[in-house]
Amino acid sequence: MSAYLINHLRLPGGVPNEAGLAYLEQVEDTVTAYGGKWLAQGAVQVVEGAWPGLAVLLEFPGMTEARNWYESPEYQKILPLRVNNAISDLIFVDGVGPGFTVAGFAQQIRSSIAASDAES
Repeated sequence: MSAYLINHLRLPGGVPNEAGLAYLEQVEDTVTAYGGKWLAQGAVQVVEGAWPGLAVLLEFPGMTEARNWYESPEYQKILPLRVNNAISDLIFVDGVGPGFTVAGFAQQIRSSIAASDAES
């Protein structure tokens, strides 16, 4: 099952500095080595709430590959170029499996609540 990296990225001054550009020039090779690919990057259209900055969305074949990429010596070597020159909220999240529906998810929660209430 695919896993996704979501990065809420803010650049001081709005433009990457030299270190940020060096990061951008090197990061792609580290990502592709783990099967990752860019799905989205750039400014967002805020519909609700606030989201100052940019968004980055990457897809990996699975959570193992995503974690292995992040923890790899190749990525750890360039990680300071990003974290020392930008503000990031970076998360990994698993994709949903085949046949997933939000209504089905709600039903699973209802069933769990009912089972918990029956045990009480």
